Amino acid sequence: MTVSILAYDEKTGTHGGAAMTGSLCVGGWVLRGGADSGLSASQGTAPSTLWGEDVLGKMKAGMSAPDAVAEVTGSDTGRAHRQLAAIDLRGRTGHFTGEMSVPVCGALEGPGLVVSGNMLADWSVIVAVRDTYLSTQGPMPDRLMAALVAGAQAGGDSRGLLSAALLVASRATTPLTLRIDRSAKPLEDLSDLLAAARAEPYYGWTRVVPTLDDPYRAPDLVEPEALPLPETGTE
Repeated sequence: MTVSILAYDEKTGTHGGAAMTGSLCVGGWVLRGGADSGLSASQGTAPSTLWGEDVLGKMKAGMSAPDAVAEVTGSDTGRAHRQLAAIDLRGRTGHFTGEMSVPVCGALEGPGLVVSGNMLADWSVIVAVRDTYLSTQGPMPDRLMAALVAGAQAGGDSRGLLSAALLVASRATTPLTLRIDRSAKPLEDLSDLLAAARAEPYYGWTRVVPTLDDPYRAPDLVEPEALPLPETGTE
């Protein structure tokens, strides 16, 4: 079972995605993107990382998510075994589910979001992810985490979850890319990793490194006289 959610918050200009699966390395396989391109989620029984990259390039060039997904998936002779979802810079969504995807499978859209899944215990999994994201208040990472937890509680994966990932990007902040590649409790570990990323000193460091809107950002320069002098080895 793989479930992914891609979302866009128009008020803050933030894109976010999250995914979980009963196999390894869901973050590396499924989630891609950034604030200058939008996000993609490529999954399925034979997922194409090429799809994930190609659709981002087309959206970055100005193509809408629905058109980009249609163009990327249309010429692939193996598309019956794959899924792809995308959300562009304006929050428009596109998705594709190949006819050979393991049921229960498909995608569900909402305002500024798209949820995709395959090998689901029940369609209620995908509904729970969508509805929980929409009904949860607070920062996007918290809404995405709540959505994953709700999906797991609605049925999740009969094999048990093994990996989970979170990706959040905006022009004004540094990207948040968190991955649990193999764990007996990936959602709990992902939540702990999110908490650590919000704690000092890591969080403070992310506030002084470059962003798309401030590509030359750096810590304030220290006055030379405040710097410690090197030892010379002489009296």
